[in-house]
Amino acid sequence: MSTYAIGDVQGCAARLDDLLNRILATDPDAQFIFVGDLVNRGPDSLGALRTIRALGDRARVILGNHDLHLLALAHGIRQPNRSDTVMAILEAPDCDDLLDWLRQQPLALMEGDYLLVHAGVLPQWTAQQAVALSHEIELQLRGPHWVNFLRTMYGNEPQRWDDKLQGEARLRCIVNGLTRLRFCTAEGEMEFVTKESPGKPLPGYMPWYTVPDRKSENVTVVFGHWSTLGLTLQPNVIGLDTGCVWGGKLTAMRLSDRGLIQVDCPQYQQPC
Repeated sequence: MSTYAIGDVQGCAARLDDLLNRILATDPDAQFIFVGDLVNRGPDSLGALRTIRALGDRARVILGNHDLHLLALAHGIRQPNRSDTVMAILEAPDCDDLLDWLRQQPLALMEGDYLLVHAGVLPQWTAQQAVALSHEIELQLRGPHWVNFLRTMYGNEPQRWDDKLQGEARLRCIVNGLTRLRFCTAEGEMEFVTKESPGKPLPGYMPWYTVPDRKSENVTVVFGHWSTLGLTLQPNVIGLDTGCVWGGKLTAMRLSDRGLIQVDCPQYQQPC
């Protein structure tokens, strides 16, 4: 039985079906870990969400920023963006069940020697700390006051982690680090404006995974979130967002040997 990490699906349900069928044809007992952004921008977010949930125990999910955006939209905390394609979920008869299932999912998990997150890991965090901090968010999302948590979740401050952070600021920093991070300084100060390739950071900033002596270097971090980065295969860093909604591919990687399975995708979104 093999486990496959799958990059950002973003509502590309038909391509997800193609990918799963290719894997299951040769590995019928396969297990899956989705690295976030199951929904949004693609043509069938509802279908993608239903497909992944229907996999049951053979699939694990990490929440991405678009998944959290869906939860916030459902409760009027965020307003729809022009590129949002999740309204069919909010109008579906099984909406409440789907969103209740979605909010049970973590923001980070360990699978053997792999740490899987949606966006990144701040350089001050060990792999074990990243999972523990994810658990703090899980307690909020699974608890009775989860909608109130969503109301305080958004914002760019604090830009830098401190173990002494408490309350809303602490939780917001955890969410931003695990679901939005691309660039930061050597000290871990996050920057959320730049979305281009890693060769175009603002002065003083760098891709999070290139920070010297980051504390998660002893494991391999698997992440998505960064379509302009594309497929990234390094000894201790694997990026799986291969831009399915931008006319790229949807990618799965078998964790046991890093074997890749990819399907081509139509271009559903045009660059701004």
